Amino acid sequence: MVELLVMLDFACCSCAEAVGVTVKCEGEGLTQRSTKIAAFELACPRCETGNRVAFEPNGTVRYVAPAPPARLRPSEN
Repeated sequence: MVELLVMLDFACCSCAEAVGVTVKCEGEGLTQRSTKIAAFELACPRCETGNRVAFEPNGTVRYVAPAPPARLRPSEN
């Protein structure tokens, strides 16, 4: 399986604080020539707002937007 470490720098969608993160991408799709886009969610270390970050494996950040609110799971009691 192909693995790739990608360093990303982006501004928080809420407070505009600079955030840097390294993510590990893996999968067969990384060897294809077509453009792949991946996304993750991360809380800003300054304001704790959830950010949804979409990026390309080459390190290009496509967009940063507020993360959707977490869905509550029903209690198992």
